[in-house]
Amino acid sequence: MNEIKPFRVDIPQADLDDLRARLRRTRWAAQLPGGWSRGVPVAYLRELAAYWADGFDWRAQEARLNAFPQFTTVIDGQPVHFLHVRSPEPDALPLVMTHSWPSTVAEYLEVIGPLTDPRAHGLDPAVAFHVVAPSLPGFAFSPFPEPADERPWSIERVARTWAELMRGLGYERYGAHGNDAGALVTPQLAALDSEHVAGSLITAGLGIPTGRPGELDGLGEKELAELEELTAWTTGGSGYGPYLAARPQTLAYGFADSPVAQLAYLVERFKEFDGWGSGEEPVGRDLVLANASLYWFTATGGSSSWTYYEGAAGLPISQRAVPTGVTHGGPEVMRRLAERDNDLVYWGQAQSPSHLIGLAAPGTLVTGIREFFRMIR
Repeated sequence: MNEIKPFRVDIPQADLDDLRARLRRTRWAAQLPGGWSRGVPVAYLRELAAYWADGFDWRAQEARLNAFPQFTTVIDGQPVHFLHVRSPEPDALPLVMTHSWPSTVAEYLEVIGPLTDPRAHGLDPAVAFHVVAPSLPGFAFSPFPEPADERPWSIERVARTWAELMRGLGYERYGAHGNDAGALVTPQLAALDSEHVAGSLITAGLGIPTGRPGELDGLGEKELAELEELTAWTTGGSGYGPYLAARPQTLAYGFADSPVAQLAYLVERFKEFDGWGSGEEPVGRDLVLANASLYWFTATGGSSSWTYYEGAAGLPISQRAVPTGVTHGGPEVMRRLAERDNDLVYWGQAQSPSHLIGLAAPGTLVTGIREFFRMIR
């Protein structure tokens, strides 16, 4: 692990001006029939792009990020950006938090305060955390070096990188939390560094059938029906996953050259995950545009899809090396399946209107993290 250097987000004004100019001279596609069934509607995207150009305040979002101490280092040849916010509480537990795809570390800005300084937020100070929130490799301020490292960025490689990061920060015992892509990294980190990881907490993903022989033995008709409905939902959608796995470079040109192409892609993912565009949008447009801006300014729309083209997208592994928890668990049948291969000590029933829980329902995430780690400390 190389030297740790302080970091602040400071996007040049010329880059902001260029973004607005590109947005204003977008060459718009014609509207196809079918509304959202054909992709993001033109009228919807035009309105959002116009707001990005003339109403959205990037500097305010930049200030939100810079309100927290940030750093960069290099581990295994990869630049790693991370937030590192220490708690004023003397017995705080270090906690590494891994964000989702297609998101950024900004996903956690609303939860860092209550986790690190619960006393200031009216919470019991006996449960507090030193938060380390890295940007996944290839995302935002953790860009891939050029030329790109030809070694695959597997989930295991990310987990080893996080273990080295926490070691380099001097943390002998720490907790781990993750959502979506982060939910894959977190149990892998627990399995690889069980000597130091106190517990593995994810938002969801355990208990989804994997197709292993005998996996569903002993389940009743009602439970099997619940799992069939769940599987149908998780395997639906536009089919973006296979394309990202096969031809990410082709998409990357549009992401790097056109902010509207990048925005349309992200909005469609939000739509599939959360019903974005339905009129009841769980994540505010400023947060969506902050996310899109981070991808745009860092030109990481293409590189952030590595979980697909490296074959790392999928379901979290099971492990019994450390205690496991799930904050936003599904039906009871999923818990039964998850218990078979994990030391499952916490199955939260919190609800979120969005797959990006830290953005849409940060309070439920704070509660789940505090409840789980209170149990295992």
